[in-house]
Amino acid sequence: MGNLLCCVQVDQSTVAIKEQFGKYQDVLQPGCHCLPWCFGFQLAGHLSLRVQQLDVRCETKTKDNVFVNVVASIQYRALADKANDAFYKLSNTKGQIQAYVFDVIRASVPKLNLDDVFEQKNEIAKAVEDELEKAMSAYGYEIVQTLIVDIEPDEHVKRAMNEINAAARMRVAANEKAEAEKILQIKRAEGEAESKYLSGLGIARQRQAIVDGLRDSVLGFSVNVPGTSAKDVMDMVLLTQYFDTMKEIGASSKSSAVFLPHGPGAVRDVASQIRDGLLQASVDH
Repeated sequence: MGNLLCCVQVDQSTVAIKEQFGKYQDVLQPGCHCLPWCFGFQLAGHLSLRVQQLDVRCETKTKDNVFVNVVASIQYRALADKANDAFYKLSNTKGQIQAYVFDVIRASVPKLNLDDVFEQKNEIAKAVEDELEKAMSAYGYEIVQTLIVDIEPDEHVKRAMNEINAAARMRVAANEKAEAEKILQIKRAEGEAESKYLSGLGIARQRQAIVDGLRDSVLGFSVNVPGTSAKDVMDMVLLTQYFDTMKEIGASSKSSAVFLPHGPGAVRDVASQIRDGLLQASVDH
């Protein structure tokens, strides 16, 4: 019906190319337009002014000889004031953009090592955008945005990079664990030294208390029993303690203690040894 009435409709965000007998005449903006076909007017086609996106996957090699796939996302649109250039000058817009992307990426990435490619992907994207902007502006297109959305090294290279990273983290963890064990050993040694020191103080005080108690007992016994010397009292105390100890050991059903030598004659030797030990402790104190 529109063709019979010589009326055409152009949708929003779209322009139409008007021709007369095959020659470009005008760019029709969105709305309704009259094209009397009897005078040779016709629509050559429509051109979208919306932002379009093209994803380009480019395989190239880095400076350290690692093959990578670089995925670039190009966002572009046709300019309304240059719609005739965008419609007539390019027959394959996407192919043209893809060719420029290949050219820039394959010129930039081989200058960088693999790690630098990841770090400088924004610089690569900027180089692609600048080159496309200069080239495509002559054909009536605007480059809105250029992004490097993915960098994919070879699968073996990715596995090796992950193993290197894992080994480095394990090395750091081992160092931290060793440092923690070192601190624990130092603290344990300090605690053991402090414990031994305090234990020594306790033993020294215990011996001093024993000596003081025995001294008081000997002096009290000598005063109450005339004619006894301190040595006689000491021998009697030690002999009493000796038999008390033997009684306690014998009363235990699970005792496995063995005393050598054993007999009444050994009491004097035991008494001498104990006396010498106590006197030595008193002197040391």
